[in-house]
Amino acid sequence: MTRAVLSLGSNLGDRMATLQGAVDTLLGGPGAPAPVAVSPVYETAPVGGPDQGAFLNAVLVVDTAGTPGELLARAQDAERAFGRVREVRWGPRTLDVDVVSYGDVRDDDPDLTLPHPRAHLRAFVLQPWLDADPLAELPGRGPVADLLAGLVAEDTDGAQELRVREDLGLRLPGGEGR
Repeated sequence: MTRAVLSLGSNLGDRMATLQGAVDTLLGGPGAPAPVAVSPVYETAPVGGPDQGAFLNAVLVVDTAGTPGELLARAQDAERAFGRVREVRWGPRTLDVDVVSYGDVRDDDPDLTLPHPRAHLRAFVLQPWLDADPLAELPGRGPVADLLAGLVAEDTDGAQELRVREDLGLRLPGGEGR
């Protein structure tokens, strides 16, 4: 089994229902990864792209026997199941699922770069990941806690600001979760 990290985001429609549906879809069916942890849900401003509404973001930590490509295919299937359309880069979306890391794998494959090439620059990935796994490390970059501390220190204009949504929580199969 390999430990993998998936970042989830939604800023269209019923964002919370979409995130829960993504968790259920990603962890259901044949060959599904085993859940390890799910982060709290955060509300965040969009980073890059056109003017758009706020995102709900979370991180899902899993153990998988599948390959990185199989995990990517599962993520893309979940996006399609929730109506993801790729028309505008970094535009609004019903669901975005990114494979952030897959064990210690480092790969520059254009279809699935591992670890995610911008994960170390995104508080909306690092903070939920740190919540889900306080000892997390981003391969080739170091401890997630250190990466997040560096981002916060550099964020003088509040562009990386995020707010935990205590009123929302994702459930893992079997009722576990926040």
